Amino acid sequence: MTAKKLGLKQRYAHLTRGLDWENTYEPMDKVFPYDKFEGIKIKDWSAWEDPFRLTMDAYWKFQAEKERKLYAVLDAFAQNNGQTGLSDGRYVNVLKLFLTGISPEEYQAHRGFAFAGRHLRGVGPRVAAQQQSLDELRHVQTQIHTMSHYNKFFNGLSEFPTMHDRVFYLSVPKSFFDDARTAGPFEFMIAIGFAFEYLLTNLLFVPFMSGAAYNGDMSTVTFGFSAQSDESRHMTLGIEVIKFLLEQHPDNLPIVQKWVDKWFWRGHRLLGIVAMMMDYMLPKKVMSWREAWEIYFVEAGGALFQDLARYGLRMPKYADVATAEAEHVSHQNWGLLYQLCHVAGLHAWMPNKEHMDWLSEKYPNTFDRYYRPKFELWAQMEKEGKRFYNMSLPMLCSTCQLPMLYTEPGDPTTTCFRETQFKDTRYHFCSDGCKDIFENEPEKYVQSWLPVNQVLQGNCGGPTVSEVLNWYQIKVGVDNAEYVGSPDEKLWNEWKNAGVKVAS
Repeated sequence: MTAKKLGLKQRYAHLTRGLDWENTYEPMDKVFPYDKFEGIKIKDWSAWEDPFRLTMDAYWKFQAEKERKLYAVLDAFAQNNGQTGLSDGRYVNVLKLFLTGISPEEYQAHRGFAFAGRHLRGVGPRVAAQQQSLDELRHVQTQIHTMSHYNKFFNGLSEFPTMHDRVFYLSVPKSFFDDARTAGPFEFMIAIGFAFEYLLTNLLFVPFMSGAAYNGDMSTVTFGFSAQSDESRHMTLGIEVIKFLLEQHPDNLPIVQKWVDKWFWRGHRLLGIVAMMMDYMLPKKVMSWREAWEIYFVEAGGALFQDLARYGLRMPKYADVATAEAEHVSHQNWGLLYQLCHVAGLHAWMPNKEHMDWLSEKYPNTFDRYYRPKFELWAQMEKEGKRFYNMSLPMLCSTCQLPMLYTEPGDPTTTCFRETQFKDTRYHFCSDGCKDIFENEPEKYVQSWLPVNQVLQGNCGGPTVSEVLNWYQIKVGVDNAEYVGSPDEKLWNEWKNAGVKVAS
């Protein structure tokens, strides 16, 4: 007789069969010591439902096929000098920001999901977390390979691991993932699997990949497409985590709500980097940050929380504040980077008149009133040979590690400043959200490695700017400062003047 072919559900059952045995020679709590201390109560691990049920043999075949297609496109892009088809040389700074600030966090996610896959005693989430761990490792590898082509021509890409660990503004994404990975396994799953992957990831990857396509960067678009099926599984894992926990025991609800509030606000602060990229760093614009926030959080996130309301879960605390800040966050972040790009690993510039008019159209209630006058002043100073650099060290928020640049809710003319005291030491915050997070876990956040504090303590190469930049491995006048007149701009202009095909 011909053996009957097993269906997907049956093959998945065979994959996980026997993996959830009860130990007899060691207590289960000793084998899995981390999934109870957070207070989460699980009555039935077998209730976990994995909609994909992807077996390992299918996983490897599926991923291998995507690898073949991806590297074929990357080879073709390199052989045809695809970098000359970009919309403008300024665009490469988006890749520098992504490679230094986001790609290393893919590796952090890989490590975090590997840990969760080992320490969750339920077989369903264990297999799902292990597969996502493999996905995240693949993502960082494909991103590095994709952007390695640009490293042959443009500056600021070669030392990305060191910059990620040391440069002041990159402590923002790094601290986000350090915070998540030093939490328990359930909080990690909420932080990354739900808050980041399901609730906020569209605000990162959709604008980034759309911007890459619109600006002629087909190699980056290809790795985005290659990762998209993985992201679909990640989002499914994120929503399954939240529903599984809320269905298991009513005592889980307040714990989960607290985590959702925390990680929404931390994610909102982190995504200010993407807001700046969308509104200021893409030569050809896709949409404004405010428009993206309305689509992917207000509408999509609002519908999600309407669905989750049946479990008693409400919208994240300060969601209304984050929505109001969508009018301001990109302008405030770009103004900061413009002032401090002499100590950064990428270039900044002032938007020209056409760009400012676009910003006026997209932000009719705020840009002309609060930001255009300052930007026009800085542009005029630049014309007069007095390009403005801020030579001071900014005070950092003790939670998100961003400088204290944000304004009071409802008052864009006043800097928001909050503080609290813990064990005779005073700590400062950029918002009520960051203050709340700190006060809930002060023992954790007092251990934060705050870059400005470390510079002042002499732990960053030395007391002078040149010594700090050398420790950052930033080449002065090459990797940093104003784009106009930089080696990157000169190379781009040489290509254009030589008649190299460059996208208009």
